[in-house]
Amino acid sequence: MTEDPARRYETIELYRTGAAAKVVLNRPERMNAWSNALSRDLLEVLGDLAADDAVRAVMITGAGRAFCSGADLKEGAESNGTLDTDSVLTRWYHPIVTTIREMPKPVISAVNGPAAGAGASLALSADLVVAKESAYFLLAFVNIGLVPDAGSSLFIPARVGFARAAELAMLGEPVHAPRAVDIGLINAAWPDAEFEKNAEALLLRLSNGPTRSYAGSKRELNHWVYSRMQEHLALEASIQGELGKSKDFAEGIRAFLEKRPTHFTGE
Repeated sequence: MTEDPARRYETIELYRTGAAAKVVLNRPERMNAWSNALSRDLLEVLGDLAADDAVRAVMITGAGRAFCSGADLKEGAESNGTLDTDSVLTRWYHPIVTTIREMPKPVISAVNGPAAGAGASLALSADLVVAKESAYFLLAFVNIGLVPDAGSSLFIPARVGFARAAELAMLGEPVHAPRAVDIGLINAAWPDAEFEKNAEALLLRLSNGPTRSYAGSKRELNHWVYSRMQEHLALEASIQGELGKSKDFAEGIRAFLEKRPTHFTGE
């Protein structure tokens, strides 16, 4: 890819080589946690790429040691002591994953490190998901008294079935990339030293391929697997909105910020 970003954003770097575009989440000091600024930049970038016929394939990856560590809980807690979970989902997260799913060109998630919470949702919204062998996926929502959101309660069972999805959602344990391949969660896990080279080769292959064929396949898969996506995303936001007002969620946030074990009461 070109060395200099094609355009600069506050929290995103965008690189272009021919018909290939690479989107880099760029908050490495916060492990690319999903802030309001990142949401704004990412939605703008993806919308522009979706509408640009000169772009024929897109890759999303992260700067530094993480892909995306999920929602920036520190930002939310500092703003008002809690997170307005349902409005954040409907304003930012849902339009972003919907843009990825409906974009008439292939999207690759190149997971260079941990993909947790909404970061896992973002990664798994793509058409093809590849990862470093050292990376992992984590539905961390249960650890703060919430439920999977940003589409993960749709994308994960579509990939791995009910049993594995329930395990990921309810136990909140990391799935390392080689196991993620074994259970069908992702497409490939590559040695860390080969990851960037292999991911960019895949991106360039897709950018030079039959774009309309890829778009048609994507429409077919969306129709079969995700035809009720908007209804399901609305359900996610509704449930998350309820839990965002719960005592367990308040306790989960406090424990996270205080770096101590949680003491849930079921309330």
